[in-house]
Amino acid sequence: MACLFTVACGNQQPQLEDSLNWPVQEFTAVNEQGEEIGLEQLQGKLWIADFIFTNCATVCLPMTAQKTVLQQELKDQGLDVTLISFSVDPKRDTPEVLQEYAEQFDADLSNWHFLTGYTEDEIKRISEKDFKSSLIFETGTDQVTHGTYFFLVDQSGVIVQKYSGMHDSSAEIIADVKQLTR
Repeated sequence: MACLFTVACGNQQPQLEDSLNWPVQEFTAVNEQGEEIGLEQLQGKLWIADFIFTNCATVCLPMTAQKTVLQQELKDQGLDVTLISFSVDPKRDTPEVLQEYAEQFDADLSNWHFLTGYTEDEIKRISEKDFKSSLIFETGTDQVTHGTYFFLVDQSGVIVQKYSGMHDSSAEIIADVKQLTR
């Protein structure tokens, strides 16, 4: 993708040509270690978000496996990107449960946070309003229908691009991350 530069108040900030420009609203969560993580803690950082839950019977395992590969490739390229996985099952996915889930994938928790600690209504708002990704709590089952994208969020908390979380999108994501860090 080509890189465009805009000038605002004398600052140059790289942007992606086809940027989605979806701002993320403030949120409060806790990670797998019980630490508070919100938009404030992510300011100034590039981050990649997705939506998963530990009891998922379909898409979450392959998505998390893909994100583990992405984490290693970002590290190999020397790119400083924070990874965020929002649980869409906050009642079941406690910090302890998320910690165990992360360990199953050998996730490096130094820059990957598995988030919970909000209500179902709050995660539905985050998913649908901010990330424009559907979220349906299925009646009579313990499964949740949710989107399968990885979302690239820039240093100012704006979603700039989305990618398939079910297929290897690492090369495309890394190219876009490099554009945003120039």
